[in-house]
Amino acid sequence: MVGLHKSEFKNPLVRWIDTRLPVFTMMQNEYGSFPTPRNFNYFWNFGALAMVAMMIMIITGIFLAMNYVPNTALAFDSVERIMRDVNYGWLIRYVHMNGASMFFVVVYIHIFRGLYYGSYKTPRELLWMLGVVILLLMMMTAFMGYVLPWGQMSYWGATVITNLFSAFPIVGKSIVTWLWGGFSVDNPTLNRFFSLHYLLPFVIVAVVFLHVAALHITGSNNPLGIEPKGPQDTLPFHPYYTVKDSVGICVFLIVYAALVFFAPNFLGNPDNYIPANPMVTPAEIVPEWYLLPYYAILRSVPNKLGGVLMMFGSILVLFVLPWLDTSPVRSARFRPIFRQLVLLLVIDVIVLGDVGAHRPEGWWVVVGRLATTYYFLFFLVLLPVVGKLERPLKLPDSISKPVLGGGGPLPGGAPAKPMEKA
Repeated sequence: MVGLHKSEFKNPLVRWIDTRLPVFTMMQNEYGSFPTPRNFNYFWNFGALAMVAMMIMIITGIFLAMNYVPNTALAFDSVERIMRDVNYGWLIRYVHMNGASMFFVVVYIHIFRGLYYGSYKTPRELLWMLGVVILLLMMMTAFMGYVLPWGQMSYWGATVITNLFSAFPIVGKSIVTWLWGGFSVDNPTLNRFFSLHYLLPFVIVAVVFLHVAALHITGSNNPLGIEPKGPQDTLPFHPYYTVKDSVGICVFLIVYAALVFFAPNFLGNPDNYIPANPMVTPAEIVPEWYLLPYYAILRSVPNKLGGVLMMFGSILVLFVLPWLDTSPVRSARFRPIFRQLVLLLVIDVIVLGDVGAHRPEGWWVVVGRLATTYYFLFFLVLLPVVGKLERPLKLPDSISKPVLGGGGPLPGGAPAKPMEKA
């Protein structure tokens, strides 16, 4: 028939829909027959896990919003009502509350995988930058969500973090007043944060759509960091990687369920079970664990404006990462010096997280400043210099050779020879 898309599906209902709106053909092309490198390891599961975590957060968030009251006089009690009176409200809240931590765990590992295997290099620069945008949106959403229970840590966390913008000359105080909706953290602030916390996840979905679209244009990177050279180097995404992703999702959900049912408050702060009181300052004001490294960087600089600029710079430097790394080789498997430096960076970020959880006094100040120095040194100095001076190991001829040939240059097989630079 003229004007209708030709559908290859046999089911008459599916074919009728697909000829008029080819969504099933699109899904088959993008998630069924889509050619994927045949050497993915389990680090490539974390993109799918991030999708699962995001959908769980959106669904549970919608149900929580049905019972939450964004009013400073009622917010804390409405959360308690969800926990005590709403059918399975305790479960929905614990799933949502711990889902934020699980989401960040998955995304941080996803970022580390991209960093280790050079997934930010040509032609995937925009793909990487969209991922950094998603990270920023996640941080904003998580911070605003942490304010909503209106406990002590919610109130004082909002006060401390929003006050950081006052460090900017000329416009700083205006930004803080706009964020507050007045002259202190109060009811207008809570209403704004609730509205944005509900809206931003859908913005994240839109950016994730662009992220996946960019991925399917450039194709996936792989542990060897070389491009597929033909059909022998790829496999259709389904059933090979749908099955592999399913295994990862099952493990993820088991860990998630264990956290929700056996230790739901393990990653929370007990002060947030005390109603917000502007007249009583908590002994310790700390953000959630997934923001602690940035908090440590903020406090490592004595000057307020300098600390704020360093904190934002620690994320913004990721945007220019594709141009800071000067090596022609992607994967750290073939870059022995870079491999050690990037593993040291992971340890450095963990140390920053530990520093952020302690008071800025004594030797914690020294450790925080050293860890902050290495963080920026890695991106701004070591990456450009090592990329030019390091002699990478020889890359395999194709993806299929080490996969089907029983081993490649790393590990096993004949020792790899240094690669001659062009």
